[in-house]
Amino acid sequence: MSDYNPVLSAPQGANKKRKIVGRGSSSGSGTTAGRGNKGQQSRSGGKVYVGFEGGQMPLYRRIAQRGFSNHPFKKEYVCINVGQLEEKYADGETVDKETLVAKGLVSKREALFVKILANGELTKKLAVNIGKISESAKAKIEKAGGTVTVAEKAEETK
Repeated sequence: MSDYNPVLSAPQGANKKRKIVGRGSSSGSGTTAGRGNKGQQSRSGGKVYVGFEGGQMPLYRRIAQRGFSNHPFKKEYVCINVGQLEEKYADGETVDKETLVAKGLVSKREALFVKILANGELTKKLAVNIGKISESAKAKIEKAGGTVTVAEKAEETK
């Protein structure tokens, strides 16, 4: 029995034959093999980096760097909502970096900077010990009978 199924065949022109270059002048792409005549691009290994301007000082180096970027020093917090705590935690449990990693809410690498936000409802009594928490989230946790302690800032510095 044949494996051919006309319903599952590729549309016309989807599968093109690979162009084989440098196989003589009668092949249509012999001699220079589609690379033009001379110059850096025609040579093997003749590549230039992005932004290369033929030896002229590239634009990104001609323009002066001004100001300061805080990018290398920025801290990105992973936001956890109280609704997620409601789903994952049982009544009376402690919420801290270790338990967040154990329950799969954050990865080990992300656990350094976690902030708890107030989206969702909370009915369970939880003891929260975390680096940052919004005021409304703190109010929801305390309203449900839980306690909130903000961890020391010394742990969060790199």
